[in-house]
Amino acid sequence: MHHDPNPFDEGNADDNPFSNGGGGRGGRQQYGFRPTEPAGFGAGRGDATVDVPLDTMGDSKSKARELSSWESDLKRREADIKRREEALKNAGVPMEEKNWPPFFPIIHHDIANEIPANLQKLQYLAFASWLGIVLCLSWNFIAVIVCWIKEGDSKLFFLATIYALLGIPLSYLIWYRPLYRAMRTNSAFSFGWFFLCYLIHIGFCIIAAIAPPIVFHGKSLTGILAAIDTFSEHVIIGIFYFVGFALFCLETLLSIGVLQRVYMYFRGNK
Repeated sequence: MHHDPNPFDEGNADDNPFSNGGGGRGGRQQYGFRPTEPAGFGAGRGDATVDVPLDTMGDSKSKARELSSWESDLKRREADIKRREEALKNAGVPMEEKNWPPFFPIIHHDIANEIPANLQKLQYLAFASWLGIVLCLSWNFIAVIVCWIKEGDSKLFFLATIYALLGIPLSYLIWYRPLYRAMRTNSAFSFGWFFLCYLIHIGFCIIAAIAPPIVFHGKSLTGILAAIDTFSEHVIIGIFYFVGFALFCLETLLSIGVLQRVYMYFRGNK
């Protein structure tokens, strides 16, 4: 008898792909369950990786290399400066360290140890002359400020400022420092330069003591003519100007005395 196959028969279990053991060996390989990945601590959102840009790390490394190179360069320069200083000391070249004024050293000044004993008194007198011009220009600046407040002429203030800012350092550089060097080394060139510049200094002091009405009616300098003019208008300003006139007169007399003594020493030492 002919038997038709039952269409609802599941047939051989090996041929049923949906059976538990279906697919045979090949079925297991194709439809088998994959092992799940182990869920570690902080799985899910916590497993998100933090991306660190490689260019940022490279920049930090390059900056670190630049800093180290700068540090090594500074150390090399410091060692070079120390080596040069030691070479100068070994060669007998005097090293000038800033020691005056004591509270804020800006210049080198050591008369007691660097100037011969017979010239120290004269050098101190020249130093007093330089301090005198510093005092004159400082007082001139104060007096002109008082005049500027009363009269409101800004040109006088600017001129007095220029006199003070330029006159004080230039007087040290162009005539006091050369005299200091001349006294220490007995250099004829330094003496000649001092005489030339000191004559200019004395001429300025004489003009300042007179204050002729050449530029801005002479009120930018506290001379006698400016003192008389301001005293007739404002008594307080006139007093300031008369004090400035007296200071410039004293500075002129002191400078003439210093010039005579230095010249006598220079002629006698030739």
